[in-house]
Amino acid sequence: MIEPEKKDKAIQDRLKESGEIPGHIAVIMDGNGRWAKMRNQSRIFGHRQGVASVRDIVECCGQIGVKYLTLYTFSTENWKRPKTEVSILMKLLIKALKDETDRLHENNVRLHAIGDLSTLPDKVRTELTDAMEKTKNNKLMTLSLAISYSGRWDIINAVKNISDDIRKSSINPEQINEKLFSEYLTTKNIPDPDLLIRTGSEFRISNFLLWELAYTEIYIDKVFWPEFRREHLYEAIREYQKRERRFGLVSEQLNKNKKK
Repeated sequence: MIEPEKKDKAIQDRLKESGEIPGHIAVIMDGNGRWAKMRNQSRIFGHRQGVASVRDIVECCGQIGVKYLTLYTFSTENWKRPKTEVSILMKLLIKALKDETDRLHENNVRLHAIGDLSTLPDKVRTELTDAMEKTKNNKLMTLSLAISYSGRWDIINAVKNISDDIRKSSINPEQINEKLFSEYLTTKNIPDPDLLIRTGSEFRISNFLLWELAYTEIYIDKVFWPEFRREHLYEAIREYQKRERRFGLVSEQLNKNKKK
C-alpha cells in the first residue's frame, strides 16, 4: 500500500490510538449529479469527478487498517435513468476498472462485486471478471462494488435459492436461521458493515444492504461525493469511535463483558 504523507500518517496514527477502526465500512456515494448541477455541469461530469474520491478513500482505508470497503456503485433502480446516462455510466465503469485494477493489485487490494451481475453489459462483466481474477489473492483489503444491486433483490434471490435447496432436500426448513440465510446472500463472505457513510445529506439507506445493516452505525455527511476525501472519512471514524455499540444489550452488560 502507498505510504501516506508524514502529516497524514500522524493523523492516521492518532485515529488508531483513539479507538477502534471499523473493520467494514460501506458507503452510499451520493450527490454526483447535484454537485455537477451546482457548477452548471452535466451529471456525467459529477460521476467522473467521483472516481477521484473513490481512489482516495480506497487508498486511505487500506492505510488505516479497514479490511472491507463496500461502495454502492449502481443500484437496480439506476437502470431506470435516461439511457444516455446509463450508457455513459457503464463506459465510465469500464474505464475505471481498466485504469485502477493495476493500482489495486499493486496495493494488495482484492476486488469483489455483489449484485445481479448477469444484467450488466458483456463488456462491463468481462472487465469486472478480469479485474476480480487478477486481484483474487490479495489480502490487505477487500473492495466490494455493489453493481446492479438492491437489498430487496438480494433477499428475494436468497429466498428462491433456499426454496430450491429445500426441494432438492439439500436443507430442511428447520435448519433456516440467520447464519444460514446470510450464506445465501451475495455478501455471504463479507462481515456486516460496522459503519455506513452516506454523502449528500440524504437520510435514507436506498435499498442498500438491508439485511446486513441491522446493527450498523450510520453517519451522514453533507458533503457531496465528488468532494468527499480522507479528511471527511477521518471525521466519520472519529464519530464512530464515540458511539457505544450495544447490539440489543444495555451499557452495564457491555461493561461487564469487557471486564471478563
